[in-house]
Amino acid sequence: MKTLSIDIRRADPQDADAIATVHDRAWRGAYAGIIPHRPLNAMIGRRGPRWWANAIRRSATVLVMEIGGEIAGYATLGRNRASELKQNGEIYELYLSPEYQGIGLGRRLFEAAREMLVAHGFQGLVVWALEENIGAISFYEGAGGRDAAEGVEVFDSKALKKVAFVWD
Repeated sequence: MKTLSIDIRRADPQDADAIATVHDRAWRGAYAGIIPHRPLNAMIGRRGPRWWANAIRRSATVLVMEIGGEIAGYATLGRNRASELKQNGEIYELYLSPEYQGIGLGRRLFEAAREMLVAHGFQGLVVWALEENIGAISFYEGAGGRDAAEGVEVFDSKALKKVAFVWD
């Protein structure tokens, strides 16, 4: 019997290619049919390996989930950007490749990101999700998030409502 190891760690610049691949696959899976095709492709195209390597080098906090030596997901996190919300920390992005979704791995990555925010002295957490992204909405509700605020993102003149989930 072979045992696969699951590790969650800070990303290194060498992870950039794999993170870009996960980003591409996860975003297409999550947002196809929600975000218009052209802006979705443009956003994914801007986030290639060079972008990720630079983000990691600039000290952005990026966690990766590695399963059997393969990057299966990532999370980006830091200070809350919404001044109207009292929580200090924010998970900006949390994505898994589609084949790793729905089996509890997202919850493990989410908890690791929360723990890192606490370790950095942040109290409380905010996560934004597009309202039409039913998978994300269900995930954050299931993780105990409280719907605390709304906003709008515009993609190629299509306005999409987003929801802020908070944990105190």
